[in-house]
This record gives sequence, C-alpha cells and structure tokens, in this order.
Amino acid sequence: MSLANLLELRNISKVYTRGLINASSTTALEGFSLTLKEEEPTILTVAGESGSGKTTLAMLLLGFITPTSGQIIYRGKDITTLSGDEKMTFRREVQAVFQDPFAVFNPFYKVDHLLTVPINRFKLARSRAEARDKIEEALTAVGLRPEDIQGRFPHQLSGGQRQRINVARALLLKPRLLIADEPVSMVDASLRANILETLSKLQRDHGVSIIYITHDLTTAFHISKSIVVLYRGAVMEAGDVDTVIKSPQHPYTRLLIDSIPWPNLDQRWGERPIKARETGASSVGCRFHSRCPSAMEICEQRPPLFRLSERQAASCHLYRDNDKLDGERLTEVLPA
Repeated sequence: MSLANLLELRNISKVYTRGLINASSTTALEGFSLTLKEEEPTILTVAGESGSGKTTLAMLLLGFITPTSGQIIYRGKDITTLSGDEKMTFRREVQAVFQDPFAVFNPFYKVDHLLTVPINRFKLARSRAEARDKIEEALTAVGLRPEDIQGRFPHQLSGGQRQRINVARALLLKPRLLIADEPVSMVDASLRANILETLSKLQRDHGVSIIYITHDLTTAFHISKSIVVLYRGAVMEAGDVDTVIKSPQHPYTRLLIDSIPWPNLDQRWGERPIKARETGASSVGCRFHSRCPSAMEICEQRPPLFRLSERQAASCHLYRDNDKLDGERLTEVLPA
C-alpha cells in the first residue's frame, strides 16, 4: 500500500442484527470504499437524510464500532488490530466534533477542564505554563479570546462558543483527520458561518483532512470540495461539490436539492414530490427504487456506479450506457 494514503476504507459494510429467535438485520452501510491521501488534506462531505448511514460511518471511522466486513486502514494499519502506542496515536490523530455542543461538557467543571484533560492524557506539555500556552493558542486559532473563555462554566457560554471550544480541543491534539458529524445543526444560524470558517481554516492552515457529515447541502456547498451522497447505506452520487449541487444527476440527489428553500422567491420549492419511505422496501435492486419518480423495471437490479464525467458519478440505471466505476475507484471523481 502506498505510504501516501492517510485513510483507506476498503469495501466497508455494517449490518445490525436484533433478536435471537426471529432475528432481523438492517444494513446501515454497504460496500463503501474511499481513500484520503496524506499529502492532500481536503474537506469531504458525506450527505444524506436520516437513516442514510452517515453516523454509522462516523462511528466506524472513529473505531467506536467494527465493520461487519471490509477494512479501515489508517496510515497502513487496520484500525481493528491496533494496540498499545499505535492505538494511542490513532486516538490522538483522529478526532471528532459532534452535533451537540453541550453533550461533551460536564456542567460541574469549568471549560478549562475539557482542554487540560487531553493535554495530560497524551502528555502534550512538560509544564503548566506550556499547557496554558497551548490552550491559549488553540482557542485563538478558532476565533475565541482566551480571557473570555477560561475560568467559565459551560452554561455561561453560547452554543457557538461551546462548539468552537470542541474544535479547539481537537486542534490541541494536532489531528490528521477530523470527523465533523453535523457540527452546526444545533447552533444558531448566525454562528454557523463562524464555525464553518473555523473548520476551513483547520484544513487550510493546519493540513487537517475533514470528513464533514451532514444532511444540510447548503453548508456542504460552502465548506467542502467533494461530496458523497448516501441513501440507506449505499452511494447514490459522488463528485465535485460544485458539480453535484448545481447539476445533480441521481433522482435522489435532485430531490434533496429541490428541498432546499432558496432565497429567490420566484424559484419554486419542492416541485418534485418526495414519497415517504416504505419500511418494507426490498434490499434487492436500487435502494431508492420505491421512492424514485424515474423508476424502471431494470431498477429491480442493483445499479453500479456509472461515471458521468471526470468529477461526477451516479449509481442509477438512467446512465447504464456510461462506463462503470468500481466502488474502489470512487475516489477518482473526488477532487482533493
């Protein structure tokens, strides 16, 4: 394997099973492959509605759950086989910012506690003075004034401040990869731009690759370079974010784009009807078949990814005359 790869997902699937006698299973993610290069830090959006497999992907990437099949390779090592120092390095270099800016704070501790714990755990400073300098540097990097933050309790800060402290905590550890799972969905609209700009600076100034997980295509459009659209655990469309958002080709992506309330009052909102999900939908064939306005008989067969252009691919039989793109080659249409 090339040493230039920071992260490789090799045909990852995750199946959840429940029940003992009449066991049933749900495929949360199926045959997902992706490569991020070490020397090309980027921001990649993984988008889709609830139940598309986005959070399952985040949990897999962080090593909180293990894949049913496939491998997750970080810097040449399968993360399920890491032990000792290797596991500690992985925990330090792969960080997360989650949806809820309140959940990571203990209300009985001042916010300083959240920042000093990782410094102590990973032995990042040799003295209290050095630790203080690192904390102030991280807070300043995310647009916060240390004197306004340190010594205060979580309830004394706004949601936007709390979320930026979460980013500062990740930055303290000098990560190589950041998993941002819906990081602005619970933050006031007025603060979202600040947090998104903070993430952009993290990628641009510190060389951190970011996997930005969201259902909000408007924020995806503003922050990321490339996008993968998931539906019920399968890739529907992928490519350059500008191309996919402005010219969506998969019927599911078109419905997602059509649901965005644009500020132009002359533009119709929700012109294409969206069918409710059919809970008993078959896993055979296209995952979107039961809701698709363009469904055909051939859709009862699972479509592969078809290459539409240099920077766009879609898993849809509407493009069956195009060249196929194996899942392992998905990265080819994703700009760095």
